[in-house]
Amino acid sequence: MSTILANEPEKFGAIAQSWWDPQGPFKPLHRLNPVRLSYIRQQITTLKTLNLSKEETMAQPFSGLSILDIGCGGGLVAEPMARLGGQVTALDASEDTLTVARDHAASQGLAIDYRLGGPEELPPETSFDVVLALEVVEHVDDHMLFLRTCANLVKPGGVLILSTLNRTMKAFLLAKVAAEYILRWVPKGTHDWRLFMRPSEIAAVLMQEGMTLRDVTGLSYNPLFSMWTTGKDTSVNYIMALQKKKEDAN
Repeated sequence: MSTILANEPEKFGAIAQSWWDPQGPFKPLHRLNPVRLSYIRQQITTLKTLNLSKEETMAQPFSGLSILDIGCGGGLVAEPMARLGGQVTALDASEDTLTVARDHAASQGLAIDYRLGGPEELPPETSFDVVLALEVVEHVDDHMLFLRTCANLVKPGGVLILSTLNRTMKAFLLAKVAAEYILRWVPKGTHDWRLFMRPSEIAAVLMQEGMTLRDVTGLSYNPLFSMWTTGKDTSVNYIMALQKKKEDAN
């Protein structure tokens, strides 16, 4: 079975050449990226079960870690993960997008294993220390299958980090109506509010798959300063981390 939503590859493939344009249709992701990367680094470096080097300030603190980036797009997160030393596998449903991602990574001298398809298409024995699914849940066809697949791809003691949009009226008004039709921050039709999920819904599915909730943090955009910040408000955007259970996990 596939979790790839019909027409999504074509929709994003049509604007694939704009992935690395900070003023293009992916401008919101470029602005969000520093906050996402800071959160990811904090969650990984504080997870003792990953046995990272104690030198958190070293140039490549993720050396030795296997990292899966699901719905990688042009590589906005995959590339920083590789620069931090991670062995990165990155998936996307659009061949046009992957072409852009591969070309950009090559121009940066980064070795990233880019693959076409969804996580359910990976070999069943595949597993990773870190699985990332950022701004992906709201674009998949089968939420339950997608989340369970993500959980099964995490090694015991590893971490799954997801970010998405909450299914609230505030999210509908801001992330759908305002962002797409009034402010035109993203192309019309980018999101379907019916596919948004509440943090509690995601956590409930993943906890049944042996995951433990570590954190849920809100992501908020301040239009006055054109910047994203983290906080307690999860009513629109949020990011969360869950750990695969392990006897000696802490």
